[in-house]
Amino acid sequence: MPLRTLLLTALAMLAFAGNSLLCRLALKETEIDAASFTSLRLASGALTLWLLLRLRRGDGALAGSWSGAVALFAYAAAFSFAYVSLDAGVGALLLFGAVQVSMLLWGFYRGERLTALTASGLLLALGGLLALLLPGASAPPLGGALLMLLAGAAWGVYSLLGRGGGDPLAVTAGNFLRATPLALLASVLLLGQTSWDGPGLLYALLSGALTSGIGYAVWYTALRGLKAFQAATVQLSVPIIAALAGSLLLDEALSLRLLLSSLAVLGGVAVVLSAKQRG
Repeated sequence: MPLRTLLLTALAMLAFAGNSLLCRLALKETEIDAASFTSLRLASGALTLWLLLRLRRGDGALAGSWSGAVALFAYAAAFSFAYVSLDAGVGALLLFGAVQVSMLLWGFYRGERLTALTASGLLLALGGLLALLLPGASAPPLGGALLMLLAGAAWGVYSLLGRGGGDPLAVTAGNFLRATPLALLASVLLLGQTSWDGPGLLYALLSGALTSGIGYAVWYTALRGLKAFQAATVQLSVPIIAALAGSLLLDEALSLRLLLSSLAVLGGVAVVLSAKQRG
């Protein structure tokens, strides 16, 4: 792998993990509410992506669709409300696991071959997610966990809708722009719960502009030098980065349950991806 591609890929993975850290930090340590965080993230992401698109092409023409925007909004809103109660590492694992499992299940539903190896990998990943949700002292709050699983499923739908949809940067910018009024509407409906402060505003803007907008642009650039299998596999690092950073920066516990569930989920997905690559 060329050094440039390696560096861009590493930066993109750090950005994806950074979304979890910034959201959790904002909702844990500041006064901002989840709906306002979502609105600011999508709005700042839309502006950043449009500016990047205009700098690259000159016209700033947007693409995307309303179906993609609805899926993006569902992901972003569920993501924010889930992190009201979830640790960064747990949330990233649930999100990543739900994204990968939902896309794999869709592929199998569409007729992709299900071998013994891919079936065992899928069952291992599902078992890891279920084990994380079982009642116990170290289990994450069920409401937050279910919201994050919903966020993952919505991102899986968004990814499937975006396959072959044209210029990824133009599509993403258009979807962010369309999703912003949906988030603003949600904020209006929850106006009685609205609260924010300077640090919360800053974290939301950084999440939208830096770890979402610029992060996605870096990822799309890195994808040009990655094979599909490499692109899918490297994302296994995101929950691990988020968990380690959450432990170091947010003083979150790395429980044995989280570690074992991570091994099961990430290992199961890796088995499926490896089997599909060989197939």
